[in-house]
Amino acid sequence: MTSEPPLLSVDLSVDYPSKPHTLNHARFEIASGEILGLVGESGSGKSTIALALMKLLDLKRGRASGSILFRGREQMLASEREMRTLRGREIALVLQSPLDSLNPALRIGTQLAECWRAHACGTKAELTAALVRVLNSVGLPYDEEFRNRYPSQISVGQAQRVLIAMAVMHSPALLIADEPTSALDVITQQEILRLLAELNRKMGAAILYISHDLASVAAICHRIAILQHGEIVECSPRDAILTCPSHPYTQRLLDCVPWLREARTRPVLVTREPTTVATDAPNRRKPHAC
Repeated sequence: MTSEPPLLSVDLSVDYPSKPHTLNHARFEIASGEILGLVGESGSGKSTIALALMKLLDLKRGRASGSILFRGREQMLASEREMRTLRGREIALVLQSPLDSLNPALRIGTQLAECWRAHACGTKAELTAALVRVLNSVGLPYDEEFRNRYPSQISVGQAQRVLIAMAVMHSPALLIADEPTSALDVITQQEILRLLAELNRKMGAAILYISHDLASVAAICHRIAILQHGEIVECSPRDAILTCPSHPYTQRLLDCVPWLREARTRPVLVTREPTTVATDAPNRRKPHAC
């Protein structure tokens, strides 16, 4: 019996005019319904991976090479028209600056409605039902007062929930969350982490959770990939990373977080067992696929 193929399989290199070799054969896989955490310091190439997966690197003059297989189809060969169909419906992106990501001139309800109409057409009643469903799923009210607000009139935490609502509007198979808690206070961070874990459990969406914060990654992810200087230096199940890191850089990251260093068995927020994905054995000397 053969195992189910991964939802996403990546072997990616990216160059910028001012920074060649930003990514150097960064290789990883994500199974359906899995949460993979991608951890690295600022400048390591985390956000570049997010933009490359959506084929949005042209906005920053980046040039990608390699392979991005989504559901067995090579996305590097996809046209812009094909990607427009894919973005938001099959793969969705949540950026790290919620208030900057929303249009300041449009009301919240208008932006949510535009997101729905991008991949659906129907009656006003169908639109209302979709917005009620998605706003309830992220803990936001469906009322006229909230929908008539502008982004500047809501909190950063609410703005992040609006972005997540827009991302899951069409039940994508893969959700890319790029530093979704970096602009939030500690309490709101925990709420967003619980929300992502709950969406993963209820919707079954795979999540690529990108962060510089190993503690938040350890809280919800089934597997963790460590990115250093544009290379994946280690990728293993969460517990293996926390209890027996194979790369010195991973060990240094763990040493920066006291409770990860001292209490390797801290409870996590994930509500199901990690998806089993075949990986190569960790290698201290060279990057490898995960």
